[in-house]
Amino acid sequence: MNHLLKASFIGRKSGNSFVSTIFNHIKYSSSLTSCGGEMKGLVLGAYETFSEATNTRSFKFTETAETYNKMISDKLLFALIKSGPPIRKYEVRMLYGLDDTFPSIAVVGLGKQGLGYNEEEQIDEYKEQVREAAAVGSTILRDISRVEKIFIESFGNSESAGEGISLGLWSYLDNKSFKPGESLDIPQLELFDNCDFTGWKIGLQKGNAQNLARKLCEMPANYLTPRKFAEQTVKILGNSDINLEVKTKHWLQMKGMDALLAVAKGSCEEPLLLEATYYGCEPHVCPVVLIGKGVTFDAGGHCLKTPENMAHMRGDMAGAACVIATLKAVEALRLPINIRALIPMCENMLGPRGMKPGDIVKAMNGKTVHIDSTDSDGRLVIVDALSYAATYNPKVIVDVGGFSRGTKNALGSAAASIFTNNDALWEQMKIAGIHSGDRVWRLPLWTHFSKTVRYCLPADVCETAQYLGNACRSAAFLQEFVCRGDWLHMDIYGITHQDEDLVKYLRPGMTGRPTRTLIEFLAQFAFRPEDKDNERNQKKTGYQEMTCRDDSGHPCK
Repeated sequence: MNHLLKASFIGRKSGNSFVSTIFNHIKYSSSLTSCGGEMKGLVLGAYETFSEATNTRSFKFTETAETYNKMISDKLLFALIKSGPPIRKYEVRMLYGLDDTFPSIAVVGLGKQGLGYNEEEQIDEYKEQVREAAAVGSTILRDISRVEKIFIESFGNSESAGEGISLGLWSYLDNKSFKPGESLDIPQLELFDNCDFTGWKIGLQKGNAQNLARKLCEMPANYLTPRKFAEQTVKILGNSDINLEVKTKHWLQMKGMDALLAVAKGSCEEPLLLEATYYGCEPHVCPVVLIGKGVTFDAGGHCLKTPENMAHMRGDMAGAACVIATLKAVEALRLPINIRALIPMCENMLGPRGMKPGDIVKAMNGKTVHIDSTDSDGRLVIVDALSYAATYNPKVIVDVGGFSRGTKNALGSAAASIFTNNDALWEQMKIAGIHSGDRVWRLPLWTHFSKTVRYCLPADVCETAQYLGNACRSAAFLQEFVCRGDWLHMDIYGITHQDEDLVKYLRPGMTGRPTRTLIEFLAQFAFRPEDKDNERNQKKTGYQEMTCRDDSGHPCK
């Protein structure tokens, strides 16, 4: 059954992400019926409480858990009390045999109740609390009880619960061999309390999109050469309403994209440019152009990386992976926005024909570039796409990729670095990061940095390798190739990989960040009040009609 989601262009509701706000008109009801012989499990929550009068800790069920406890005559309460001391934050207690419908129940500690937006941390702590609790509870339930179907409560925010459970249960196992019954497949996921089925589906879409980006980044470089990457993208997006074109090396030469070609010269793998087009509104409406850095392996060229720095360079195409995953989610959510995605794909390898420090190449816009370091390849890969983007008269250009170690030195894995020539774009991206829990931080685009890249005796600009201020210099260099209009640059070098379990819903490895932030940003952009096209649609129809789709491209049921 098709569910048409009618999203009116009314103001934003406090506390909801923009995507969930625009889909909040759907009504859905379901009942918990028997699933035959399937092993089912249930995830519920409990808050931690503290009494200053008696100096004792205790717990308090969530509203859903309390309702369920009353349904089974307080068995949940008595079992949790007998299981040990009051449950602590993100601790999981497994309870069995309380209910025939759910033989296995996981109660997860949420910590303190009443969290919200933390201005100093620039994050919605309540939503992050829900994501982490959903991830921890469902993972323990799956790993211990081996259930085939997990029902989970929303903890008061079904979208965040959907994000947390889908992200927390995922792991990259494509190349591992398992004996029968050993594989940790993701069970069927269902929302237990049916108050916001639409938000749940949107959360799953966002989480699955980030998981797709994680999968692409985890794939070894011999499985994901530029050609194979393009083939994978066609498989991922080919069955949707997205048009795909793969531009070959000959086309790049005809267009004068010598900067991209220079980076690829050291590799036997030919470079490509993948172009994807999504029309969510009238074709005449100017698109948002997304550019993703698609270097499938970066050895550094003649400025060879150290073995330590090369270990995770299969993930140097994280920007491209995020753009592809975002595009898939945008199409599934039917956002009313036109998008043109440009993904240059190549390898940066050490080879006899590779570019050398001191070389000069001419970019598509005619500017000559002095190569200071062959290891700063990402900037050269992107510049021709930035110039080419101007042919589509874009509303805004957003480029995504890992460009400078300086961002990691400054921010670690806490946030992506943002550079933009438009303050309103920064505010929209900042809000998107707050709601997604995947934060961003703005760094300056001062003329000081532009002067440093223009101060170049042998060419028009220098692709500088100076360490100090390298992130800002990198952004200033890219700005030289933005022909017109609004532009936002996301440097994600520090957030594409994590070695520690810093958030409960992401395992160590490739993170797929900032996919959910990018989806949320595009949703905000699609429904900007100042957008004249949206105003015209609103006056004409009163609402925008959209269809939510699942991963197979079918309407949500």
